[in-house]
Amino acid sequence: MTNVLELAAAHAARYLETLPTRPIAATASIADLHERLAKPLPEIGLPDATVIDELVRDTEGGIMGSAGGRFFGWVIGGTLPAALAADWLTSAWDQNAASNLTAPAEAVIEQVCGEWAKELLGLPAAASFGLVTGCQMAHTTALASARHKLLRERGWDVEAKGLSGAPSLRILTTENRHESILRAARLLGVGTDAIVYVRANNSGCIELRALEEALQSGGDPPTIVCLQAGDLNTGVFDPFGRACEIAHRAGAWVHVDGAIGLWVAASERHRHLLRGVEQADSWATDGHKWLNLPFDSGLVFVRDAAAHRASFAQDTSYSVPTESVRNQKDWNPEWSRRGRGFPLYAAFRALGRAGIAEIVDRGCRHAERLVRGIGGLPGAEIAAVPVINQGLVRFVSRDGEHDKFTDRVICLIQEDGVAWFGGATWHGMRVMRVSVSNWRTSDDDVERTIDSVRRVLAAENRQ
Repeated sequence: MTNVLELAAAHAARYLETLPTRPIAATASIADLHERLAKPLPEIGLPDATVIDELVRDTEGGIMGSAGGRFFGWVIGGTLPAALAADWLTSAWDQNAASNLTAPAEAVIEQVCGEWAKELLGLPAAASFGLVTGCQMAHTTALASARHKLLRERGWDVEAKGLSGAPSLRILTTENRHESILRAARLLGVGTDAIVYVRANNSGCIELRALEEALQSGGDPPTIVCLQAGDLNTGVFDPFGRACEIAHRAGAWVHVDGAIGLWVAASERHRHLLRGVEQADSWATDGHKWLNLPFDSGLVFVRDAAAHRASFAQDTSYSVPTESVRNQKDWNPEWSRRGRGFPLYAAFRALGRAGIAEIVDRGCRHAERLVRGIGGLPGAEIAAVPVINQGLVRFVSRDGEHDKFTDRVICLIQEDGVAWFGGATWHGMRVMRVSVSNWRTSDDDVERTIDSVRRVLAAENRQ
């Protein structure tokens, strides 16, 4: 067994060593990968070393370079060395992190990490928390807690009775919300028809007057208001203090999507963007974005711990009551799961407050340099300067077909292999989205990327 682990470690080390020179985009087609990987199921198992060697060989070209410093397409972090090592140990230890009985060390680590995270992010000390797979499940967990409390206040036990016959819930947010909010509404039986879109200003922030009007309209349904800490395109932050005041005055629950932006709490330079966020009722963020943990890692926090636990706690015939000790399964939708607290614990200790702040500040600096550097090239223009680590650029063509040209240039940049960006639609126009969250991204990565875009644009402009 030791030999195959050493073999896998050697393959992993080679991959990481070659990241600076590997193409960022996949170089193998889906058809190529299928031809290599879709082998008949063997009748007799193969040697472990053969399986691992062939896995590495046959996936070559199909592994995106998203772990490297020049991947800017989506908000994907790299993996910190200490977190990666802890993740390997997590798999080796193979703990079922359902409870303090099945995984005692992980239960303690999860408790510690939750307290550290609340302190770092400036959230209420009494808030409950859960470690989940990502912001999708963090939203689902938080909104389930909101559903419980809001319906309980109307005399309805949703966990016992379900939603049939219950008062109809309503979700207020802006059209800039992430689609994971919609999916959470679907998963919880609230439905996307329950989502009411509130007007946002040109920068993407929710308009407070519009929020107030929306809360006062449509009778008095139980209402959830979803705000953003770091819009997915421009990184803007909603005005939390005033929005929470308005929402709470109307009896609404306030949830904050902080997948990216909650981590700016670590930065003295950017912390002001979160002013008032602690007044919300629930918060969601990712560890596999700016904290640079391996997938999958999400965190959810809920002010009303009783509502949070009531939404998920469930005992079995073989459970041993341990009311005095936190059980992980009582705070998230999952039962059996891996001990994702171990890499989180390792990252917190390896970085400390200063290290997290440095990653945030550096990411913001690199994002602005990329947007301004690319946006200043002939044939390019800035669509949105980053507020934090997200910005937008578009490309302009001589024939006026800017959307088509923007998509073409994005594809050509991907094909060039130096860097990877994705496209988006913003304010009705196609743009290139610039996202920086990888701890590996360096000044050299930024300059190499700008040079790559310059080269692509120059070739296109010569045609």
